[in-house]
Amino acid sequence: MKLYADAPGRQARQVLGDLLLVLWVALWVKLALVVRDATLALAAPGEQIEAAGTGLAGKLRDAGATVGGLPLVGDEVRGPFDGAGDAADQIAAAGAAQVEAVQTLAFWLALAVGAVPILVLLAVYLPLRWRFVREATAGKRFIDSSADLDLFALRAMSNQPMHRLARISDDPVRAWRERDAPVVRALAALELRDSGLTPPRTGWLD
Repeated sequence: MKLYADAPGRQARQVLGDLLLVLWVALWVKLALVVRDATLALAAPGEQIEAAGTGLAGKLRDAGATVGGLPLVGDEVRGPFDGAGDAADQIAAAGAAQVEAVQTLAFWLALAVGAVPILVLLAVYLPLRWRFVREATAGKRFIDSSADLDLFALRAMSNQPMHRLARISDDPVRAWRERDAPVVRALAALELRDSGLTPPRTGWLD
């Protein structure tokens, strides 16, 4: 698999683009984590309410169990303590629900902050890089003979803009049919440059 172009300038731009992509992803992941942590800080009151409610419920039930052991009136005195313990449990449950809601909010906010800009860039950049890799990898297999040079010259006449072809020859099709070596080499080199490849030094219509 060929990841980068042969031409130093284009290769440097591709490497820089890949590095910037990694930095972009790392930046937005970092920002997403900051947003998540800042949002999770809002759960602190809920955690305190949950802890206080749970502790209060336990103490009330302990007190109820203690007075429940009194003779004659124990059961009657214990009832209000147990009821207050149940109320404290409801307070603790409300605190737990608040914590869960904040955690859910933190997750979705972090996902929105990090995923959207990352996915937008990936949707634009990755198809371009994949197209280059696919074309360059396939083209690399066809640059070892004069016949392959002929193929790239033919592709150039199909793919390249007219003004580029005109700079090479007034009639590139005729030159290609007559196997005009300089024109065929120039046409093939034009197509190879767009594919990120460089022609071999020898063996091309010599």
